[in-house]
Amino acid sequence: MDYRLLGRTGVMVTPLCLGTMNFGHRVSEGDAIEIIQRAMDAGINFIDTANFYGQGANEGRGQGLTEHTVGKALKQSGKRDRIVLATKFTNPMDWDDPNARGGSRRHLVQQCEASLKRLDVDHIDLYQIHAPDRRVPFDETLRALDDLIRSGKVRYIGTSSFAAWQLVETLWVSKEYGLNRIVSEQPRYNILARNIERDVVAVAQRHNIALLPYAPLQGGLLSGRYQRNEPYPEDSRMADATWAEWAGGFMHDGVYDVIAVLQEMAIQKGCTITQLAIAWVMHQPAVASVIIGPRTMQHFEDNLGALNVEITEEDNKRIDAIAPLRK
Repeated sequence: MDYRLLGRTGVMVTPLCLGTMNFGHRVSEGDAIEIIQRAMDAGINFIDTANFYGQGANEGRGQGLTEHTVGKALKQSGKRDRIVLATKFTNPMDWDDPNARGGSRRHLVQQCEASLKRLDVDHIDLYQIHAPDRRVPFDETLRALDDLIRSGKVRYIGTSSFAAWQLVETLWVSKEYGLNRIVSEQPRYNILARNIERDVVAVAQRHNIALLPYAPLQGGLLSGRYQRNEPYPEDSRMADATWAEWAGGFMHDGVYDVIAVLQEMAIQKGCTITQLAIAWVMHQPAVASVIIGPRTMQHFEDNLGALNVEITEEDNKRIDAIAPLRK
């Protein structure tokens, strides 16, 4: 297994990070623990979760169910010290409480303590702002995160879904007030969604911020399961009316054109279209680790194969031709 530096830190992470958003919701606790154990056995040392994941699961715990599941898997494995454990905060944890969300000191300190308890650990390796909170000045959020680092409850801090200017502003605030700075950013990034190439990638390269892309398959659209003029597979996400309503607009002729070429490339390379799509993200500038979100062991095993797919300059040119950054 190869390892990459997590930005400007000395921490080494695997090129694939196990994302757990589906665990406790679309994936049962037992199946989730099996996938986590398999990932660790395969050498993956990076796991990403969030306090918000697993909400609505009717198993007596409600909010934070995914963190409970991850914590149980880590405890059973005895490998906690080998794992770089990342979680996130800011999304609503109580829809009726206006203070149970966002980037305030009150909320984030409370949620850090809650995550530590659910995960059953004494520290979080990477604590991430799940989304920008425009109501709260960055200095309040970063001061509180800095205190958590100084107390030993958090090792490093990062962001998710931040614009380039917001990343730069966090760096300025940290420098201005002598605070620990962010080391990573978690953006949506895949062959169909390349907006971060306009500016976020350049900021990450200039300031040595690790990019940890999520949705490398654009919610399954790049899985190869959807074919032009054919019904969606019954067990696919698009077969779910709620999901299809959100994602259906993405399935236009242009997407099917991209999928057709990627399938041809995958056959030529002896891999699956899923592996090709993940490998492409993995080999882009400033990317430290790609977050995969398997729902089954079969999905995980297929995703794992992306580690063996080489992306050449010719591959990049061909993908640029069919799925360029939109101006």
